[in-house]
Amino acid sequence: MAGALLVVLLSVGGWSLLSDGNAAGAPSAGFPAAQPGALGPAPNIDLTAMTPREAADRLFNRVMGALAQRDTMEVINFLPMAIDAYEIARPLDLDGLFHLSLLQRAGMRYEEALATAQEALDEDPDHLLNLSAAAEAARELGLDDLAAQYFSHVLEVWEDERARTDRPEYDEHAPLLPSILTDATEFMEGRG
Repeated sequence: MAGALLVVLLSVGGWSLLSDGNAAGAPSAGFPAAQPGALGPAPNIDLTAMTPREAADRLFNRVMGALAQRDTMEVINFLPMAIDAYEIARPLDLDGLFHLSLLQRAGMRYEEALATAQEALDEDPDHLLNLSAAAEAARELGLDDLAAQYFSHVLEVWEDERARTDRPEYDEHAPLLPSILTDATEFMEGRG
């Protein structure tokens, strides 16, 4: 029974994490679009031949693709491995911490997701991806005042951060950025 509940919660929670209003089954912005069956079993991928970070990123992409395809069995199989892989790959850069926070949120580990995003923000308090990750985790925890602080800061630093050329992760996750701005704006207007 607990396993069935986990499948349902991962389906709903994971999809809401990645959904950007597209039609059901459409891949979400910022993550690789996978054709049905394209992820499939990966017996020929040797994660041990990769650096810890490369292995973690490969697992991240696999989980995000599975979430976008609503493949709950794939998510259940690979989400714990992906989270563990990022922990093994520490210390992580800002993008790695963002990936880890997203994975923790997909696993409904909201306190951990918030702590991971905050770890990145302690290093760089203006990082848009981690500000958004922290805000969303705070919102999931019902900490709307804290979420407002993060979302407000997104709006304060948006222009300067988007003008930066030393943030390759902004290019990598470019499709997510408009949603981050929209979410922050709507959340703050809703509190108005």
